[in-house]
Amino acid sequence: MTTTTSSPSIILIAGHWLGAWAWDEVLDHLNTDNPRAIAMTLPGLDGDDPERAAKTLDDQAAAILDVVARLGEDQPVTIVAHSGANYPVSLVLNRHPERVHRVVWVDSGPVATGGVFAPDLPAGLEELPLPTLDVLAQQASLEGLDAEALEHFRSRAVPEPGPVLRQPVELTNDARRKVRTTLVCCSIPGAQVLELARSGHAMFAEVANIQHLDVVDLPTGHWPMWSRPRDLAEVIASAASRTS
Repeated sequence: MTTTTSSPSIILIAGHWLGAWAWDEVLDHLNTDNPRAIAMTLPGLDGDDPERAAKTLDDQAAAILDVVARLGEDQPVTIVAHSGANYPVSLVLNRHPERVHRVVWVDSGPVATGGVFAPDLPAGLEELPLPTLDVLAQQASLEGLDAEALEHFRSRAVPEPGPVLRQPVELTNDARRKVRTTLVCCSIPGAQVLELARSGHAMFAEVANIQHLDVVDLPTGHWPMWSRPRDLAEVIASAASRTS
């Protein structure tokens, strides 16, 4: 039987180019029943930080663990990782799996050891700005986003630090695979993700190693925090409250 706990601690972490602001609509729904849900901006994605372009995945993982320590004084926390936030969150799971009650991957998933997000990124490129929307649409689904949402995205986006995109992820702790996991599948259906994982597809292979896995389909584009914020909040709250 599945039991629930009240007001579980939840940390929301958005993917590339995004800060805490990306979760505003989701938090509006979550905070009704989950006052301990917060969103964070990763190091390197604060537009007011003059040194942001030098930030690394290690900096981002350390910042997440600082928030985990603050929120998880009584119990482990649930981490919600969207898109490219999977790299620093995979490091967190490797270093301190005992501090994480559950990880919720939003149109994302765990990284395999040795993974590099952009191995071909030119060495001299300090940061990667948000591509034009035409190029972005070729890389990820924009389904569900109207012109206003796309303009908000473009106007608020912060270039991604080059070191974050070039740094390989070194993972050695198999306990990371024991952390309870929810995959929220948006732009690719869950059944297809699982099939790709079983076939050893490089992007999804690590999913096959998760020991406690739930899969939730939330059909929409790659940014469900804007296209289906209420539904995403409900999925997150339900996942965070699960104890099995």
